[in-house]
Amino acid sequence: MCLNASWPTPKPRVRISRILLSLTNRNSLPRTLGALCLWAFTIVPPANGQVHEWQPGDTIIGKPTWVTTAYEDTFAGIGENRGFGFLEMVRANPDVDPWLPGDGTRIRLPSRRILPSGPHEDIVINLAEFRLYHFRDDQVVTYPVGIGNSSTPSPLTRTSVRMRLESPAWYPPESIREEAAKEGRKLPAEIPPGPSNPLGPFALQLEEDGYLIHGTNKRFGVGQRVSHGCIRMFNDDIEELVWATPKGSDVRIVDEPVKAAVQGNTIWLQVHGQKETLSEADRDRLWRQAETALEGIRRNEPRVEIYRGRVEDAVERASGLAVRVGMVVDKAPGWRYWRSSR
Repeated sequence: MCLNASWPTPKPRVRISRILLSLTNRNSLPRTLGALCLWAFTIVPPANGQVHEWQPGDTIIGKPTWVTTAYEDTFAGIGENRGFGFLEMVRANPDVDPWLPGDGTRIRLPSRRILPSGPHEDIVINLAEFRLYHFRDDQVVTYPVGIGNSSTPSPLTRTSVRMRLESPAWYPPESIREEAAKEGRKLPAEIPPGPSNPLGPFALQLEEDGYLIHGTNKRFGVGQRVSHGCIRMFNDDIEELVWATPKGSDVRIVDEPVKAAVQGNTIWLQVHGQKETLSEADRDRLWRQAETALEGIRRNEPRVEIYRGRVEDAVERASGLAVRVGMVVDKAPGWRYWRSSR
């Protein structure tokens, strides 16, 4: 839970472009940790939200995207530059070293997405995929987020934006100060705005008491379970979102690791694993949810063919990639399907 205060909110400012500083490392634990720390303090270009055309009723956005790495690239840097969290990059590319993918390696960006369940209004956050969706007229803009850890999870709730905050101060609650003390760290009662403030430069205060959507001074936490319940974003992303989100906007937080949808005559399934290594219990839970999601499609479509092997593979990998797992028989593909699949 995050508690805060803020300075008066001024008018939006023009963002200044930043220069990318490359990271190099070797595939060893000490160097990996060193690269993580170095990356956390380097300057990177703004991480713009992924913008997609959208109309009410659309359930799938984006299309497959691949990039070829340079020698100094890392998943952390690529993800921040292109709007992806670290873990979703890892799960989409399980056979590639995330800290040293190498020069000329082709990696997949998990950019085709099935939307979370409706209503599709204002802000929807799906904890299972570490992602925020912002619905704006005929567009949906999506950002990677960090969420609460297993001890202090983010709440499943429907709430709204109470106010926008710029340069918020942080007043750590007593529980967080006690936790820090047990780890040998002393937290002050107030942390003023600045580089050491974990709330970053901007925040949206929610009506759900004590919770914020905010920036961060620990960029590696975006796309992972690391917070005390608040939603973390890259600083450039929260700055963009703050000025695009009026007071009173709806905020809905859900947990949907399995999503299924029909586009044209194709049935798509997207399964998100929330850990790098899944247990048998995890896979069993995801399998049951996949069966439930596909059964919902069977009820709504007259003739459906589901390819069980593809479903099993999607659950086993839990890669977060939207994959074809079946078709609606005798239904024309439709122009939207062909446009998004080219």
